[in-house]
Amino acid sequence: MTRVTVESSGEFLTLHSSKGAYRFHAIWLRDNASDPETREAGSRQRLITLKDIPAPTRIAQAESKATSIDITFRPEEKTVSYDLGWLEDNAYDTNRNNVSGWTANGIETWDCGLMSAVPTGKYSALTSNSDALYNWLGLVNRYGFGKIEGGPIEEGALFKIIDLFGYVRETNYGRLFEVRTEVNPTNLAFTGLGLQAHTDNPYRDPSPTIQLLYCLESSAAGGENMVVDGFAAALRLREENEEYFDTLANYCARFEYAGEAGVCLTSRRPMIEVTPDGELVAIRFNNRSLAAITDVPFDKMATYYAAYRRLGEIIDDESMEVAFRLNPGDAFVLDNTRVLHARKGYSGEGTRWLQGCYADKDGLRSTYDAMSRAKNGNGADLG
Repeated sequence: MTRVTVESSGEFLTLHSSKGAYRFHAIWLRDNASDPETREAGSRQRLITLKDIPAPTRIAQAESKATSIDITFRPEEKTVSYDLGWLEDNAYDTNRNNVSGWTANGIETWDCGLMSAVPTGKYSALTSNSDALYNWLGLVNRYGFGKIEGGPIEEGALFKIIDLFGYVRETNYGRLFEVRTEVNPTNLAFTGLGLQAHTDNPYRDPSPTIQLLYCLESSAAGGENMVVDGFAAALRLREENEEYFDTLANYCARFEYAGEAGVCLTSRRPMIEVTPDGELVAIRFNNRSLAAITDVPFDKMATYYAAYRRLGEIIDDESMEVAFRLNPGDAFVLDNTRVLHARKGYSGEGTRWLQGCYADKDGLRSTYDAMSRAKNGNGADLG
């Protein structure tokens, strides 16, 4: 049985439910009201600003019902109904003793054990069946990458995959870039050399958050694609040496790319990024693009380089990698803020031609979340 009690001054109430007891401040509840005067019905966006809500807002009365709570606020003498499930889902009166490096719900870290279960979708299904697309996007959100098989073998086919969830992010490389051996390459990616696992374009501000690589030709020996879960690597580093983790998180590295005439891209960001409350949100690791590190104090630089070396060793550990070969018409999408990708070297015999492009993670997440809300029938209502 759900019940509610109001603190004597009306500054907050306590919701007692089967999931626990949660306190909510009056000002928070009023700011999150969903009545027509507070939020526009279609967009669900606020129609008022915080200054429109009286600063001394208090709870005058709260009445618990079967699935909702009616709350009357003073001095407005305004009554608003709140869905009990929504309040429980958005409770902030919880234990937040998080260790630095915690990951959000729905994220699952992995290592080579995922080799036998690479998240894969068939192109024909993804482009014709919303359930298949929904399930595949869910896997990409969970693991940070996903493979596609059986796509058309034609230039520009990668845009058809991007169209499933978002929009292309154009860069100085254009709407797409070619990945094949060149006579005078401007980037090591355009040679047959193997590449260390890395995140792309850390020298951009912001870096592209989604990358797609699409195979058009693949008859050269070697050249298998590899992916490494950067979150798993960072958490392994933390388990081994918390000082190393904190050092890479607390100090910025600098990245730079100036390989083309008229281009000089620079950024200053940590290799391991955590939010103020400790959530692990991004990895930036690219030895080719690392500039001189100048933001680490002298007495911390030796530790910084030791931490950087150890993170690289973990990333290079074969037990961390998942490898797969792309055949013509195959592709993979990855979260460039989390998953590092690499390529084994390949011979000069035969051909290897991929096309790549960038997109934004918010588009992919928006598509998935909108589909999830539609399937679960919870719409966009807040209260």
